[in-house]
Amino acid sequence: MEFDTDYPKPIAAAAKEREKAQKVSQQRKGTGSSGYTTPVSRAMSPVTSPVKSVKRAAGVAQTSKRTGDGISSKQSSGGADQKIFDIAALNLTSKEEAVSVDEPPPKMTLERGKLLEDARKVLEGPGKNGKRSVSLVVIGHVDAGKSTLMGRLLYELGHVDEKTRVANERGSSKVGKSSFSWAWGLDETTEERERGITMDIALQSLTTPHRQITILDAPGHKDFIPNMISGASQADCALLVVDAATGEFEAGFDRGGQTREHILLVRSLGVSQVIVAVNKLDQVDWAKSRYEEICRLLKAFLGQSGFHSSKIGFVPVAAMLGVNLVDRSSETTLTSWYKGPTLVDLLDKLEPPVRDIDSPLRIPISNVFKGQSSGTGVSGRICGGIVQVGERVRVLPGDETAVVRSIEVDEINVPWAAAGSNATLYLVAIDPIHLTVGSILCPPGNLVPLATTFSARIIVFDIQVPITVGASIELFHHSRDVPATLSKLVAAIDRASGSVVKKNPRQVSPPIHATDRISYPISFMSSVLSRGSSAEVEITLRGGTLSAPSTTARAIPLEPFSVNKDMGRILVRRGGETIAAGIVLNAIA
Repeated sequence: MEFDTDYPKPIAAAAKEREKAQKVSQQRKGTGSSGYTTPVSRAMSPVTSPVKSVKRAAGVAQTSKRTGDGISSKQSSGGADQKIFDIAALNLTSKEEAVSVDEPPPKMTLERGKLLEDARKVLEGPGKNGKRSVSLVVIGHVDAGKSTLMGRLLYELGHVDEKTRVANERGSSKVGKSSFSWAWGLDETTEERERGITMDIALQSLTTPHRQITILDAPGHKDFIPNMISGASQADCALLVVDAATGEFEAGFDRGGQTREHILLVRSLGVSQVIVAVNKLDQVDWAKSRYEEICRLLKAFLGQSGFHSSKIGFVPVAAMLGVNLVDRSSETTLTSWYKGPTLVDLLDKLEPPVRDIDSPLRIPISNVFKGQSSGTGVSGRICGGIVQVGERVRVLPGDETAVVRSIEVDEINVPWAAAGSNATLYLVAIDPIHLTVGSILCPPGNLVPLATTFSARIIVFDIQVPITVGASIELFHHSRDVPATLSKLVAAIDRASGSVVKKNPRQVSPPIHATDRISYPISFMSSVLSRGSSAEVEITLRGGTLSAPSTTARAIPLEPFSVNKDMGRILVRRGGETIAAGIVLNAIA
């Protein structure tokens, strides 16, 4: 090989040295002489270990010594290829791409008998940290101050720090909604903060001396009743917030107000304990007469809705001022006539219901999101049984299964979660496209029945237009709502005794005086359900939506009320109004 004589001497000498090193390397490779190792070139190195080859090249290159007019190289590794060193020195080699290796799914660590034993000890004992767990849905008419009350309560109990409070106060003032600063602790989306209303369920947790409480802050606006139903179906107890201001309480309590509808909804979904917070009492100068008037009206309606008087509590509060939330009120006008408990005192006395841990696992999914690491997160209330890390679950409707990678309850990683817990499960070994809101997680060997037609016992609410057979309705089951039809009126039921009054009736009316009944034309009285009546009916699902019907309906997972109470409750709505509630009797098709 010839070199241009115009090149500087040091470069020409370096080139000659490289040529000499190549010849020596080829000779040794051909003779296979012992005592030397064959140099590893980049082409021969493994694809997954370029870093090691670079390190080796750098180590050998350090043995080279630069002289005044050339470069002499000591072959410490037995004739290494100099070209490797030149390329490595230029740092042109591509970096190794990280190869993601999925970790194997965890395995179950507890045998079922041991798991049930541990769960009973926790649920029947004092609970975690000596506190028993209970979930609470916050309900009430729009602008009653639900989010403001819970935001202020979280701050008073130390669950919101001062930095966050100041940031929310500045942010709300900047957009001209300074009175919503406390609500920003729960209304975290941009749209909720701009509109000043709660639109979806906000999940928080707080602790009292004897209770660990999961808060489900429900929207009060009638446009978001489906979200409110989703939250109420996950709750053990309810906190009803009413506005004591003149005219505001009446707006929520009169016909069409959300106070009445929310009370009926939570009772229909199995909630049996309610605390009534009479808010904004400071706007009527802490008037005792106003407080007693509100308590009298609500106590009567709550009793009619099925709440026992011993399960109802009332407390006067002022959310914005923080009066009577945690400590005894220093407001002299209030303390002059009210000597009762604070809001936290009443929350601390809530009784968790009996948990059905012996039944098969049932988890209706209320939310689906991408996990921070691997897996997909799903959240919901466990309606029966126990789930543990490593367990394989079936997703219904559908044929897919998944493995539980981890479980969180109140943002704490736990090895298992039992019935009654509002848990977040991170699932692996499943495509997220198969996980949707309203689906049910259950054991592969004990599936929830799927049905498109089922029989149910319903109670009709105070409606103006009766329900006729063949009418289009909207069926709600936990977080799922589907279009359906009331296909058959099977029997009229006596609300007091629950016995069948008449089979295949033409009209079902409540047991009231004849003068109070609504009269309908004879031609209109073919299978009619009027307000306040109770009946056994058949409901058939319809495909598509109310606006775009389809010929085929997809079956949904339903379980009779006698098998699982939480899985057997349904709500019926029509035209943006809740018209009936009931329980599933049997799946027909």
